[in-house]
This record gives sequence, structure tokens and C-alpha cells, in this order.
Amino acid sequence: MTSSRRTAILSLAASGVLWGLSVPLSKLALAWLTPAWLTVARFALATPVLAFVGRRGLRAALTPGVVAAGAIGFGGVVLMQNSGVALTSVSHASVIIGVVPMIAALIAAGMRQARTGMMAWAGYGLALLGITLIAGHGGAGSSDAGDALVLTSAIISALFIVLQPRLLEGRDAAAVTAVQFGAASLAALPFAALHGGVSLAAAGRMPAEPVFALAALAVAGTLLPFWLFARGQVHVSASLAGAFVNLEPLVGAAVGWVAFGNAAGLPQFAGAVAVLGGVALSALPESAITRAEESLRDGLARLRFASEGRP
Repeated sequence: MTSSRRTAILSLAASGVLWGLSVPLSKLALAWLTPAWLTVARFALATPVLAFVGRRGLRAALTPGVVAAGAIGFGGVVLMQNSGVALTSVSHASVIIGVVPMIAALIAAGMRQARTGMMAWAGYGLALLGITLIAGHGGAGSSDAGDALVLTSAIISALFIVLQPRLLEGRDAAAVTAVQFGAASLAALPFAALHGGVSLAAAGRMPAEPVFALAALAVAGTLLPFWLFARGQVHVSASLAGAFVNLEPLVGAAVGWVAFGNAAGLPQFAGAVAVLGGVALSALPESAITRAEESLRDGLARLRFASEGRP
């Protein structure tokens, strides 16, 4: 494994773990802000920091394609996801997001961007089974409408993952992400203006927990994971990058079960095991499988030659 590929894998893994905190933190922040204003605030707080980091590449990143992708792929996706999280449980929302890798692989295959092996498809299918198992068995705080909104946001997110490498090519990842953050915040602003704002400020209270959750969401759930994911995408295929999104439902569901008291019966645990198994299969290097198959064929050929008395 080359140094750049190793760094990409570590960046993608770290982004998946950090994204796992985004749904629980969003759930807390939604006690203070509406879904639309949370989307605006989340990206508006992260944009200046990332713009400073990627300041030298901002001019090259300011293109209509990058801006549109940020408005839809970040702003639209997170706005829809926040609306779903407000209606369903943390665990359900987190695990449903695990459908992203399989959809990303399907889109990439349809666009002939990458070839996905049988083991990876088996992993995607197993993960989808687990997601269906968890989402199909209700629990405290879950709803079909909320689950549907989160699933729709996941489908759009998968398309964004496939298209993003083209936008990153030859550009600074921090600069591209900063421009997309700014576009996401501006795209969500009209929806925020139409649907109210702070839900508790009118009562003269400044809730500490939701405010802290928003700050943590802006840094640990937005700035760092999106930047790390963009860095990783530069060096790997869309289908492999998408596989690391499955770390998000693992972390998010665990937080939901432990910290939020979401339902965690046998169907939920069975679904979690299926998702984990799917992650393992989909992330298994295809080259390792190919080498194993070649070694097996060579071994069988030697046995056949030995039985025939041939050298």
C-alpha cells in the first residue's frame, strides 16, 4: 500500500467515525434550532476556518459546478437529514445512512467509473439487510416519515460521493470543501427564513447543551470529517470511499442506544451485526480476493499435475 493510499484510508476512516457523532449532536441542537437554521449555522460556522486553511486554492475552487454541488450535496442533503432526524430516533437515522455505500457503488457502476467485485456487492447487500431490519422494527422516537427523509438524503449523498472526485481533481480539497460549505449555508437560508428560527430564545433562555452541541457539530461533525473525506476521495475510488460511510451508522446507532435510550431489541442488534458484516465484506480489498483465488487455482493445478506424474 502506497503512502498516499494509506493516508487516504486513514482520512476516510476518521471521517466515518466523526460523522457518526453528527446525528446525535444534531438531535441535541434541534432542541434549540429548526432543521433549516441548524443547516445554515452548521456550515456557516465551519466555512471561515476551512476557507482560511485552503485560501490559496479558493479562486480555482469558485466554479459553478463546485457551488452547485455544495448547495445540493451538502445543503440539500443535510437539510433533509436534519428534518428526518427531528422526526425519528438517533439510531434509526444513523443506521439508515449506511445505505449510502451500496447506492454509491451502483451509481459508479452505472457510470462505469469503477468495477465493484462480488464480495463488495455481497457486503452492500448484507448491510442493506441490516438497515432494513433496524428501520423496519420501530422503536421509541422512530417514525416512517423521518426514516424516509433520512433515506432520501442518503440517496442524494451517494450521488454526490460519486461526482465529487471530478470536482476535486486538480484542486485543493480544503478550498473546494470551504466553497461547498458556503454554498450549502446560503442554499438553506431561504428555507430557514420561511420556517422560523430559534425555538427557545423567545422564552429568554440560552440552553447550554444545544449550543455546545452546535459548536461540536460544526467542528467534529462538519469541518473535520468533510475535509478528511474530501482528502481521501482524491486517492481512492468512489465505491471504496463510500464503504467508510458505514462507520457512521455504527457509531451513531451505538450513541443512540447508550446515550438516548433508543430501542435496542433483538432485531436492532441483529441488524447492527449485519451492517458490521457488510462493512467488513465491502471494505475487503479485491486484490486480496483475487490473489487468494489465483493461489487456490495454482494449488489445484499442482495437485492435478502430481496425480498425473507430471512435474
